[in-house]
Amino acid sequence: METNVDPRISALAAEIAESPEKNVPLLLLRLKEIVTDPSLSGKQLQKLKQDVYYYDLIQYCILVLKQDFSRIQGSWATAGHLADLLSNCCVNFEPLEETEEYYNKVLPLAVENLLLLARRLQARRTRAVKNEEKAEFIHTFRIVAASLCWLCDEFIQLTHQVLKSEHFLQLLLTDDVETGVIVMSVLQNLIRVNGKVFGELEETTEFAILDELVFKLSSTNNPVTGSTATRVLLLIVSNHPTLVTQICSRYKGLQHLLKKQWTGKGFNNDLEQLLELLYSGSFHHTEMQRLQQAASLIQAAWKAFQTRKRLKKLPNAVATIQRSFRNKKEKERLILERQKEEEELRHHLLLQRQRAIRRFHQRQLELLQIIPAELLNRHIQDQEMKAALLIQRHWRGHRERRNFHQQKQALKQYKAAVTLQRAVLRFLKKRRNAKQILSPWKGPPGLTDARRLELKKKVEEHIGLHRSPVLSAESSNELHLKAQEMLIQHWVDINLQRKADLRRDALLAQINTDLEFLTNMPSLKEATTKDIDIFTSRSVPVAARARQSHNAMLQYMRWPWWKKLGDEFLDPENIPEDNLEAEIDSLYLGGDG
Repeated sequence: METNVDPRISALAAEIAESPEKNVPLLLLRLKEIVTDPSLSGKQLQKLKQDVYYYDLIQYCILVLKQDFSRIQGSWATAGHLADLLSNCCVNFEPLEETEEYYNKVLPLAVENLLLLARRLQARRTRAVKNEEKAEFIHTFRIVAASLCWLCDEFIQLTHQVLKSEHFLQLLLTDDVETGVIVMSVLQNLIRVNGKVFGELEETTEFAILDELVFKLSSTNNPVTGSTATRVLLLIVSNHPTLVTQICSRYKGLQHLLKKQWTGKGFNNDLEQLLELLYSGSFHHTEMQRLQQAASLIQAAWKAFQTRKRLKKLPNAVATIQRSFRNKKEKERLILERQKEEEELRHHLLLQRQRAIRRFHQRQLELLQIIPAELLNRHIQDQEMKAALLIQRHWRGHRERRNFHQQKQALKQYKAAVTLQRAVLRFLKKRRNAKQILSPWKGPPGLTDARRLELKKKVEEHIGLHRSPVLSAESSNELHLKAQEMLIQHWVDINLQRKADLRRDALLAQINTDLEFLTNMPSLKEATTKDIDIFTSRSVPVAARARQSHNAMLQYMRWPWWKKLGDEFLDPENIPEDNLEAEIDSLYLGGDG
């Protein structure tokens, strides 16, 4: 077979195999000129199609239909020409070899890809804005539909494949008039070719198609859509009389709808035939309705008996409902009483607090009367200073908390920087610990024994020619060892210097981090245990001095007010230690060292 292959086919196949993917559709279109040559006879055309199938050009054409043709030269019109070429190559052709693969794999795949291409064209037709684009898409859609019908006319077994495909159902479920009419025409052609195909489908698929046909008849006034849907429905009912009863029972009022809405629209003959078939099957439907009414009557009698039986038990149910209602009301009453008691308790506590504040102020006035007149002004100034300090402290705390919330993101970054610094320092420490002690001096790598002997011979010759008048061999060895020791000491010093530099950088980073923490520290009310751990000093002397200062300040704050009248405020650093010995055991020693 290979010896008689048409050279045009073999050359085209070789060019397609070497070309990039985007150029394959345009190269396949050149096959159309070869296949549609009017000078070919019937046998020559068959031979040519055999060569096309032998070089897998039909399979190439089927696979290319799944591409996105918006990026290919010629756009979607190229897809229409390829669909026409595919049907032209498959019709009136039977392969001499691999017949089973051709009928069971190649042709079903061709039908599936044609339906997929039709769905894409339908979607782009719906989204198109310009009339020229819509016209181009509908023209290509007609070509694809015609190619599909041509294949199904030649291979009847493909009709079942088309009708059970999800792509075909999606094509039928459209609101676009033109594409919907074309799809219904394809359905009419498939049923005309194979009259038994509709009865071989699953029940869900049958009713999905019937639902869409009846929906189109009831939701549109377009005579083209109505006439096409009527003809398809008439063809289905004519080939499958058993469906008449199911249609009448499923779509009640269909006869009245067809007679009222579509009479006088130009297809009365088809409409009258359909109505006649539907009315002929309605007798059986009427009998079924009578049986359904009898069944409904029996069900109503049984439901009435059950209702009377429940009514006899109604008093007990009423008592249960009343008991539940009373329990609910009692719970609500208890909740209201509890809320009222809580409100009274809150009011009573508020009054007690106001009375305590009033008694405190009265006691302060009595104490002020006891104070000598020459110390009263100083006491008032002290109280005003305390009040000012309290106001300033609260204002600074409020300002710092506000700044802290504003700089919260910056604080997170600082914490992340601290974490990174610690990790880097830990890593550097591990690497330094893992580093071995500097090895003694070694010669340059890469010297072979022969080269080493040659260099040694040259050195000895040079030394023999230029002997040093001062140094002997022993002095040279001693000088060499001294130079080695100095070099090792130099590297040791460098290593120590690097450790000192790293420790200094770590201390500087720690000091900067502590400064940032101190700048952005929260108030005492907002401080947590974690914050206390952060601000704890790592130095034992500093912690001891801070503990001592804190204890002194606590002792000073616990002095009675009359002890402070004769002196100014003391610095916590200057409070005498004799005053601390009295109650040192009762003080709280803060800090954990």
